[in-house]
Amino acid sequence: MTSTPKRTAILGFSIQAFESLQKGNIDFVAVVPSDFKSAMEERGIDYYCWDFGKINELSINIVEAMKEMNVGCAVPLYEETVEWAGYLNSHFRDDPRLFNRYYLFRNKAMMKRKAQMAGIRVGVFEEADSREDVTKFFTRVNEALLKLDGETHYPVHLKPLDAAGCAGHRMIREPENVNEIQDDEFPCLLESHLDGQEFSCEVFIHKGKIQFLNITEYVKLGYSNFIPCSPTLNEKRPLIRKAVEELIEAFGIEYGMIHPEYFLTSDGKINFGEVAARVPGGHMFELMEKSYGFSPFAAFVLCSNPETPESVLKDFFPSEDQHKGYTGCLMVYPKKKVVEDIALPEGLLEDPYYDFHNLFVPANAKVAERVAFGDHYGTVFFEGEDAEEMRKKLTDYQKQDFYV
Repeated sequence: MTSTPKRTAILGFSIQAFESLQKGNIDFVAVVPSDFKSAMEERGIDYYCWDFGKINELSINIVEAMKEMNVGCAVPLYEETVEWAGYLNSHFRDDPRLFNRYYLFRNKAMMKRKAQMAGIRVGVFEEADSREDVTKFFTRVNEALLKLDGETHYPVHLKPLDAAGCAGHRMIREPENVNEIQDDEFPCLLESHLDGQEFSCEVFIHKGKIQFLNITEYVKLGYSNFIPCSPTLNEKRPLIRKAVEELIEAFGIEYGMIHPEYFLTSDGKINFGEVAARVPGGHMFELMEKSYGFSPFAAFVLCSNPETPESVLKDFFPSEDQHKGYTGCLMVYPKKKVVEDIALPEGLLEDPYYDFHNLFVPANAKVAERVAFGDHYGTVFFEGEDAEEMRKKLTDYQKQDFYV
């Protein structure tokens, strides 16, 4: 007698993810906040409501509910659901240490420390509880770099311990910047600035082995990127792959997808920035699907499930050098403080690399203060056959304003 195949719990609300999984005939249960109940019922999607922000003795209820719904693994869509995926998967696989591995992705200080202990190249970092701690760290870094009075200070980064991407990220460039830090930003992570070309990897892993490795080239962090990376960066693929394999081994990663960010120095060395275990920002899944022709959402689910046969994965993924040109995007943020309408740059619509845009006119004419890189006013998408031309397009259009 054969048992019914286990289902997958998708943690978080994303119509794009749900539609992609439905198209791939992947059986799943959406675990969403109660605010999305009506949206799930309208679309006929099997769901379970859960408050991801509430942790107490009743948290075990989600485990029991998922087992009753024949769920065997959990996949996090957003940063806030990563710990819950670890909690569920640790129960599904009867492995308490699994939760701790997921927690590494959420606590940036612990993440850096684990990487450093494994011999992975990272910058200097420290946890801070006060403005005095920040001043000491900033001073020590600049003293170590032999900065003299009157010379430009070497910047340091301040990041929340558990926020997604660049949320709450600020640069400390001068001693007086320390006074701008608010009390509620502590505790936080401080780290030295890493020079070099920044890029990310989207790595699909099953049984501890890389099934597919994409390299996303950043043109400007938080504004523009393209997939796959340029031939110049792709020449470093063996070195990058080795760095990713070291990260997988150090963190004990067996299943799912990771999104590490690295810096490639001018002398060919790779420095580790940080790593996430949820869907990356920057529209990377959209760009990847256009370039390579497979659904990254489906790939994430298939690789997260220990029961997925290797033959299925072999047939699912294309070769890493088999792509349909380059796809890129420019995340647009108004350069003015007040905007009334969209004004596309002259020639954009006729540009052979232009694909489409989803820019919108904000309800409030006053432009909100930008927080990290997550609140852009829409995105312009590009497609083309030449990586350097793609880079030039993204660089040139970034200088222009799309609003009046």
